[in-house]
Amino acid sequence: MERLICLAIGYVCGLFQTGYLVGKMNHIDIRQKGSGNAGSTNALRVMGWKAGLMTFAGDVLKCVIAILIVRYIYDGSQWLPLLAMYAGAGTTLGHNFPFYLKFKGGKGIAVLAGLVISTKIWMAPIPLAAFLIAVIFTRYISLGSLLAYSMFFLEVVVCGQLGCFEMKAAYLYELYILLFALTCLAWYRHKDNIKRLMAGTENKFGSKKKE
Repeated sequence: MERLICLAIGYVCGLFQTGYLVGKMNHIDIRQKGSGNAGSTNALRVMGWKAGLMTFAGDVLKCVIAILIVRYIYDGSQWLPLLAMYAGAGTTLGHNFPFYLKFKGGKGIAVLAGLVISTKIWMAPIPLAAFLIAVIFTRYISLGSLLAYSMFFLEVVVCGQLGCFEMKAAYLYELYILLFALTCLAWYRHKDNIKRLMAGTENKFGSKKKE
């Protein structure tokens, strides 16, 4: 039951579609522009830096809020890190698949940033470095995003095996499985980007979007 409650809390928070709302403030339906994605990358490309940063900040914050709510409700629980991850998973699902927008949302990368800093803030440098290195050297935001997600998963597994989460093995392995599922979802949501990366037609950061 606790898992479902945490998922529900996250999903409700994830329904706050920052990109869509920022677009409406600019008289734009972000889902009809650029890549059609409601995330911060498309907001940046379509509406500029200010809108992109607003979208990113909002998407990060909603995941942080969901996890803070769960931590408040289940304070003292021996499996709190797992419950927090369920809240992050719910936020990702709400962000990616908002029912009131015909399940057409973002790809969950900004939500990942909120999940990272809410899990263990000292874990943030490795995913961030993976993202920045990929973007700086290739200018592919999608590649950086996928590497950041994958590195976070690997980092959680390593830290978990070192005892950082202080949970029983069953809960710890469930945490790994849940985060692995989120990582797979991120790769699936980027399937079109992956195809373009392999074909050499993916849009690079700072360049005009290819038609």
